Order: sequence, then structure tokens, then C-alpha cells
Amino acid sequence: MRHLALERSLTDRTYDAILDAISGGELAAGARINQDDLAARLNVSRQPVVQALALLKVQGFVRETGRRGVVVAPLDADFICHLYELRSALDGAACRGAAQRGSADAKAWGPALISEGRAAFASGSVKRMVDADMRFHRLLYDLCGNPMIAETASLHWHHIRRLIGGYLQHYPMRDVWDEHQAILDAVIAADPDRAEAAARHHADHASMKFAGLVRATDGQEAATGGTPASKRRKRS
Repeated sequence: MRHLALERSLTDRTYDAILDAISGGELAAGARINQDDLAARLNVSRQPVVQALALLKVQGFVRETGRRGVVVAPLDADFICHLYELRSALDGAACRGAAQRGSADAKAWGPALISEGRAAFASGSVKRMVDADMRFHRLLYDLCGNPMIAETASLHWHHIRRLIGGYLQHYPMRDVWDEHQAILDAVIAADPDRAEAAARHHADHASMKFAGLVRATDGQEAATGGTPASKRRKRS
């Protein structure tokens, strides 16, 4: 983590830095958070760290676990399924709206984002891949013509960013930009039914992959005598 520059409030900047570390995998699921160590790494006092962690706890990114103190919340397969059920609905509505209202802008801006995404995948950089994925989906939300869809989706994007980053550390998402291309093609063609269906397929496919990885990890831990994440959550 880098030291923080002086622009916004310390609590806001501390919150952003910790959330970036969680979303990017620097602070892994289940990792214990030492508040004094974190304050030193960020070059801030302990108070903004405590305040930032309190907000992150409310949002579900960290949790208290008794003697271990504060830890990064483990990934939960049920939560992933619920999150992506919501995302499927929001992305479907956004892409339907984009096909109805933004096909010309999608044609103008979308192909470059697809190219950037494929280049990011080829680079092997998890950060580049996550950033490219988010830029593509933000374009679709911008084009849908309904700002309330984007505002609702923004509440959950940090969780989605964390899931994408965590998955990419284990497995390359070889088909993701083909799915993005199918969405863009439908939006450019001004075909709202096809655009919505492609967006929902993309979200549902991601849900299956992410939840499957978490369940497989829990199963491996149980088979080797470790404590599955589901049991760790019940004990916390």
C-alpha cells in the first residue's frame, strides 16, 4: 500500500485504500487485519483506520471474529449467487435500455473497449483485466438512459470487483470478452431482447463460475482437515 496524499478526508481515503486492497486481493479473504500495522502502512493515525473498518464491516467486507479481531470477510457461495441474481436483472435492464437508446454511441465507443479488454487478458495483469471489465460495463450503464440503474448497481460493484479479481488470480476468464462482444453486437444492432438475454447469460455464467470456485475450495479444505469457509462463518 502507498502513503496517502492530502486531498480528501483521512477516513475517506483510508476507506478507499483498504477497500482497494481487499478488492485487489492484497488483503485476502480470512486475513487478519492489524489496525496498528495498517495505520503504519498507510501513514495515518489509528482513528481513520477504525472508522474505515467500521464502514467496511457494515458493507460486508470485513467482520469481527472474537479473539482474532477483524478479518477480511470470507467469500460465500450463497452471497455470490444472490449478488449475481441482482446483477443479472440490473445488467439485463441496462443492456435493454442501451440497445433502445444508445446503439450509435455503443458502436462509436464499444469496439475500443473490447480491444482493450482482449489486450488486458493477453497481458495476464489481473488489475488490467478487472479495470477493463468495469469500463465496459460502465459504458453500458451510461448508455441505458436510466441513471437509477447505474446508481443501484454501483452499490454492489466493489463486491463484484473483489470476486472478479479473486477468480482471475486462479483461472483466466477466456470466454469473458467473447460474451462482452455478444452483448455489444446486440446493443449496436438495437436489438433489446438479444441484448438483455446476452447480458443475463453473462452474469449467470459468472455466478456459476465464482460460486463453484468457492464451493470447491470449501470442499478441498474439508477433505484435507481444514475448516471450510462456511463453518468459519458460523463460528464467527
